[in-house]
Amino acid sequence: MAVSVPRPRAPLLIRPVREPATVPPPLDGPWAPGDTRLDRADLLPLPAGGHGPEDVVIDAEGRAISGDEDGRLWWWPADAPAGTRPTLLAETGGRPLGIELDPVDGGLLVCDAYRGLLRVDPAGAVHELTGSGPPVHLADNAAVARDGTVYFTDSSDRFPLSQWKRDLLEHRPNGRVLAYDRRSGRTDVVADGLYFPNGLALTPDESALMLVETATHRLLRVELPGGRATVLADLPAYPDNVSAVGDGTYWIALPSPRLPIMERLLPHPRVRQIVALLPGAVQPQPRRYGLVALVDDAGRVLRTLHGPSGAYPMVTGVRQHGRQLWLGSLTATGVARVDLD
Repeated sequence: MAVSVPRPRAPLLIRPVREPATVPPPLDGPWAPGDTRLDRADLLPLPAGGHGPEDVVIDAEGRAISGDEDGRLWWWPADAPAGTRPTLLAETGGRPLGIELDPVDGGLLVCDAYRGLLRVDPAGAVHELTGSGPPVHLADNAAVARDGTVYFTDSSDRFPLSQWKRDLLEHRPNGRVLAYDRRSGRTDVVADGLYFPNGLALTPDESALMLVETATHRLLRVELPGGRATVLADLPAYPDNVSAVGDGTYWIALPSPRLPIMERLLPHPRVRQIVALLPGAVQPQPRRYGLVALVDDAGRVLRTLHGPSGAYPMVTGVRQHGRQLWLGSLTATGVARVDLD
């Protein structure tokens, strides 16, 4: 059993700055809730008491792999019926978030919120990768290039995962994108000054990253290797993980539609500082609403799937496998699966 790593403490006070108020756009046009199949998704549960399978990936053996809040990695057969319990794969001792396949040996590359970037080999052994270079504070989501370079988000240099709401309330550019070169063992900064950068995916030619910022609900294109960022879209919901389909389109997981109260607080830094000190239960809460979107490389919305009743809440991970879509969640008790046809 892996030994749990210490959880970092968050600063007591946030340092908010005054920003103009914004208004969330409605869920209409291409965002209209015409397809509500997320409320009818199959659930493949974690073991009793487990929750928070934040991301999900399908490996070459046809296994759906996800993590949980207690630092464990689990797998299910991708064709398993709803209700199937998983098999333990590995334990990180931290908090697994984004999971990607390792093209080098068929293992996994895992963004662990408390341990940084990890490699899990096919035997289930866990190895830390980010020892050389700038310290990693909150590894969140990754994308792996054909040469093995791992691009990943370091969402906040101020707040740990347990205090992610404080980073959104502070609304400062505390995040960055990093690149790990396994040949040299170095980790370098690709782009910084980002507002809780979260999901990212490589374009087919690997000339750029499609990246989302949770705090500013934006979809960006980040050029490689220079790191120049271009805003492609202002989204009507807060985005989380991003996954490439492989044909120049990308799925975005959106845990909650935007909250008007959060955007009305932007011009009031003192009020936001007080809100950040309140118990979590009385702070603004994400809406219980399932949402994922398929976009092209220009940020145009091609398709959206909704779950208005929140039957599968707070969708943070999304992955297409054949004609099925797999979902992860920061709060749910298992992964979910829906047919796309």
